[in-house]
Amino acid sequence: MSEAAPASATTVLGSAGPIEVREWGSGRPVVMIPSLGRGGADFDDLAGRLATAGYRALCPEPRGVGGSTGTLDDLTMVDLADDVAAVIRERTEGAATLVGHAFGNRVVRMTATEHPELVERVALLCCGGMVPPAPEVQEALVAVFDPDRSDAEHLEAVRKAFFAPGNDPVVWVDGWHGEVAAAQGLANAGTPSDHWWAAGGRDILVVQPVDDLVAVAANARLIVEDFDERATLVLVPEAGHALLPEQPQAVADALLGWLGEWS
Repeated sequence: MSEAAPASATTVLGSAGPIEVREWGSGRPVVMIPSLGRGGADFDDLAGRLATAGYRALCPEPRGVGGSTGTLDDLTMVDLADDVAAVIRERTEGAATLVGHAFGNRVVRMTATEHPELVERVALLCCGGMVPPAPEVQEALVAVFDPDRSDAEHLEAVRKAFFAPGNDPVVWVDGWHGEVAAAQGLANAGTPSDHWWAAGGRDILVVQPVDDLVAVAANARLIVEDFDERATLVLVPEAGHALLPEQPQAVADALLGWLGEWS
């Protein structure tokens, strides 16, 4: 865990209401978008590491989490991209690097597609979109958000869907927002993947966990094949779809190394 100073909290007014943003450090801005039904706190460790390395990390909460109170009704991927764009416009002096974890990778690529002038480059952690997971893994993912599951069943679903063998899923026993996940899932289903797949022509870092069963590695391979001149692939062993709590140092090393190429 980084020893960077605690985040400051600000509020940005988006088109549908306030957006809570927590920020670390100063320097070139990096905006980070979390996984399906999860909040910006998933990036706390990485944000601290970025701040220590001289970057400014911004973690907006998705609609329905914390102080981000915009409506979830009829949510679209354009809405989610517009929220990210509002944060960039309000809290930076130009374009930003975007980092998206799991579902967040779809949001950052949508943002780069809809608002290319605000996006310098994108980093995708656990990037799905084209090749689906196996049916039993999809069932476990759905079970994570099922309020009728027992605590033991919930934890087992988290382990099966998100964590590599031997990694402890207890660190993600909490932090799940079922209504947010449902709205995000409908938004995703309403937009074809090929609309945002190319990330607006921006350079792409793909950080792919070797043991990811949700965003299977075939998606990462498709990206680097499709965009070989602007895509970089880093494989992370002993990590699944959770990735951030499983291998925080490896994620930070991959992201900082890639960002350093533009220093």
